[in-house]
Amino acid sequence: MADRTNQIGILYKKDGTKVAEGVEGKNLVSITGLTEGTVVATGDYQISCKDTITDLESSKVDVEGFTVFLTPEVPTNVKTDATADGANITFE
Repeated sequence: MADRTNQIGILYKKDGTKVAEGVEGKNLVSITGLTEGTVVATGDYQISCKDTITDLESSKVDVEGFTVFLTPEVPTNVKTDATADGANITFE
């Protein structure tokens, strides 16, 4: 495994537009602001590593595809059944 202590990850869109930079030595770059349910195909984003001392940057590699999580639907048909010390609440 490579020593990434003095490196940052740099994230690009497939058209070469820089999207984000990671934190030195953390091996993490985040994509944020996507709409729930968005399907991102492998290669829609690419990542490289840049050495913060030499300023040299690696070649880019494709980021694996993923789907942004969906927010759960709101509960429906909520019913309450009182108990001796509170209530049981059911929903669909």
